Amino acid sequence: MATAVGMTRIVAADEPGVAAAVAALAQGELIGLPTETVYGLAADATNDDALRRVFEVKGRPTGHPLIVHIADASWLDALALDVSPACRALVEHAWPGPLTVVVRARDTVSRVATGGRDTVAVRMPAHGAALAIIARLGRPVAAPSANRFGGVSPTTARHVADDLGEDIALVVDGGACDIGVESTIVDCTLEQPEILRPGAVTQDDVRRIVAPSGTSIGEGVTGESRAPGMLARHYAPAAKLVLHETAASLPSDANPVLDCASDLVEAARTLYARLREHDAAGHAVVHVLMPPARGLGHALRDRLRKAASSAD
Repeated sequence: MATAVGMTRIVAADEPGVAAAVAALAQGELIGLPTETVYGLAADATNDDALRRVFEVKGRPTGHPLIVHIADASWLDALALDVSPACRALVEHAWPGPLTVVVRARDTVSRVATGGRDTVAVRMPAHGAALAIIARLGRPVAAPSANRFGGVSPTTARHVADDLGEDIALVVDGGACDIGVESTIVDCTLEQPEILRPGAVTQDDVRRIVAPSGTSIGEGVTGESRAPGMLARHYAPAAKLVLHETAASLPSDANPVLDCASDLVEAARTLYARLREHDAAGHAVVHVLMPPARGLGHALRDRLRKAASSAD
């Protein structure tokens, strides 16, 4: 069954919907792909023309790499050279799931997808419809968040349709995203693996996984084009976000308050939807009670700080 929002066709995540998505990708078209993190703007990762269209539709700088999504962990070796023991341990423990690894790319990997770099970001999503679509296509797909560049990421099919309209062939409705924030990105090309973007696979998780290999973990987040989501301003709503570390610092004005401190899992799952709701309501200012700097709170703090950053 398919419905239409504006000029975008939304299809169910069933057999006909999966078949329609695979056919569109095989023809070089773009689709909205559900994952457990956020919805992706998916293209055949082996089709350079389709990949260029991703950058065009998003308004994304071409030097900003895309994440390549695979259907099975065994596909990693077809994309990567010299996969380190630490990287092997990470994917063994965290795939399928919200973890992206940056590895040295084989010559066969499209440099359009990598933003011209000799490294490629790879993940295996934990969403049945996404895995079915990629597996049936038989090739990896590149899938950055399915929204205009720098804006609030989509966590429902309706968000994708509202943002991208007729620029895509269809959106597969896989329900609201379970996690709601983008994947953790770990650079595994370095002697000391480095977390480039925090996510639901936390810093503590990464340390525990790689500790048996005797490798420590870096937590640098510099180098804006090394991986997606590293720009100073990103994930930004129209409203101005005012961040508060404690409830005591919240003002008693009429502006709404977004509580991200009480339940970290729920705050992550609903963050982008709530930012979109405040924009739809026309709120010019939103106060945010920040989460603690632990566990999933690191990912939330990263997204909120970038969303609140000045555009100047």
